[in-house]
Amino acid sequence: MNTMLFAGFLAALTAGIPIAIAMCIGSLIYIWLSGTIPPLSVIHRMVGGVDSFPLLAVPFFIYAGNLMNSAGITNRIYNFALALVGWLKGGLGHVNVVGSVVFAGMSGTAVADAGGLGTIEIKAMKDHGYPVEFAVGITAASSTLGPIIPPSLPMVIYGVQANTSIGKLFAAGFVPGAIMALFMMGMVAYYAHVRKYGADIAFSWGRMGRAFAELGTLIVTAGALYVLWGNDELGGLYKFGLPLLVVLAIDRLLKFEAYMALMTPVILIGGMASGLFTPTEAAVAAVAWALFLGFVWYRTLTVRMLVKISMETIETTAAVLFIVAAASIFAWVLTTTQVTEAIAQWVLSITDDKWVFLILVNLFLLFVGCFMETIAAITILVPVLLPIAIKLGIDPVHFGLVMVLNLMIGLLTPPVGMVLFVLAKVSRLGFEETVKAVLPWMVPLFATLFIITFFPSVVLWLPKLLYP
Repeated sequence: MNTMLFAGFLAALTAGIPIAIAMCIGSLIYIWLSGTIPPLSVIHRMVGGVDSFPLLAVPFFIYAGNLMNSAGITNRIYNFALALVGWLKGGLGHVNVVGSVVFAGMSGTAVADAGGLGTIEIKAMKDHGYPVEFAVGITAASSTLGPIIPPSLPMVIYGVQANTSIGKLFAAGFVPGAIMALFMMGMVAYYAHVRKYGADIAFSWGRMGRAFAELGTLIVTAGALYVLWGNDELGGLYKFGLPLLVVLAIDRLLKFEAYMALMTPVILIGGMASGLFTPTEAAVAAVAWALFLGFVWYRTLTVRMLVKISMETIETTAAVLFIVAAASIFAWVLTTTQVTEAIAQWVLSITDDKWVFLILVNLFLLFVGCFMETIAAITILVPVLLPIAIKLGIDPVHFGLVMVLNLMIGLLTPPVGMVLFVLAKVSRLGFEETVKAVLPWMVPLFATLFIITFFPSVVLWLPKLLYP
C-alpha cells in the first residue's frame, strides 16, 4: 500500500503533472485501495491544512512584496545602497547584496527579490559594463537572503508545520543572513580584484556621509520605537500617532531618499521583537505601510495598479496554499500509515549521532531542492524529519534554518529552480548559461550552510536573547 502511495505520486510527477496535484493523486490512490479511510476525509484534511491563523501571513507578505516592487520603493532601496557602497571596487556587486539585505526585510521571498530588485540591478550592471553572467550570478545568490532575513515566507510555513515559534525562527535568521551577505561581498571583492573591476560612482564624503546619516537616523528611530512599543503603560496615541508624526517630520526635514522605505523592516522586526504584534499581524502591518507609502507619501500607486497587484497576489496565494493543502493530506497519509515512524527507526538504526544525521539531511535536502518546490518540500518533509531531529537533541529552530537554507539553494539548481527561470527571463540569457553563471556563487551559500549546521549557537543566540 505504501508502495502504491509513492508510485502514484512519482508516476504523476513523471507525467509532468504539477506537484500539488501529484500529491493528491498519490493520496487518493492509497485511500481508494485501502478502503478503510472515507474519501471525504481528503477534503477535510486539505481544508484543515490551510485553516491556520499563522498562514494568514502568507498572502499579506506576498501582497507587501508586490506593493513594494510596484510602488517604486525598490528603486529607492537601490539608490540608497549605491550611495552606501557603490564607491567600492566592484561597486554594483556590493550594491546588489546590500539592496537584497534591505529588501529581504520587506518581502520574505527569493523570487520577489529576483524579479523586482534583481531587474533593476542586472540592467544597471550591464549598463556599467559588467559581464551579464556576473550580474546574474550575484543577483541569484543575493536573492536567497529574502527567506533567511526576516520576515520569511518559508519560515512561516515551517513554523506552522513544526508547531514552532515563528518569532524565534525570524530572530534566528538575522546572524546567518549577515554571514551570507558578508561572504557574498567578499566574493565580489575577490572578483573585482582579479578582473580589475573599478568603482561605479566617485567617492564622495558628502554622498556617503548622507547615506550613513540616513542609516544612523534609522537606527536611532528603531531604538526609540522599540522602547515605546515595549512600554505597556503608554496609550495608542504615544505608541502609534506621535512616532509616526516624528518619522514623517524627519523625512520631510532631512529629505532622505529611502528613509521611509527603510522603515518597513524596522516596523516589522521592531513590532515583533517588542511584542506589539505577532508575525501574522506584522504581515498586515507591512501591507498597511506599503499602501501608505504608495498612495499617500510617494504617490506612485494608482487604483488601477492596486487592482492588478491584488489579482497577482490572489493568484500567487492560491497556488501556494493549494500546495500546502495538497502536501498536508500527503503528509497525513504518511503519518497514519506509520511511514514516518518507519523512516525514523531506519535512520536511527544507521546513526544516533546528530552531526552525522545533519550531514545526511543536508545531502538529502539539497537533492530534494533540485526537484521539489520549497513550500511543498517543507510541508511534506517536516513531519518526517523533525521528530528524528528532536530525538537526537536538535533544536527545532536550528533545524528550521538548516532546512530553509538548503531549500533556498535548491531555488538556484536545475531542473526546477524558480530563481533560475526568473533571472533567465530578466537577463535574456539561455537557461544553461544562467545555470553556469550561478554555479560559482554557490560557494558563499555552502560556506554559510556549513557554519549554521555545525555551530548551532550562530542560529540560536539571538532567539534566546529576545525570547528567554
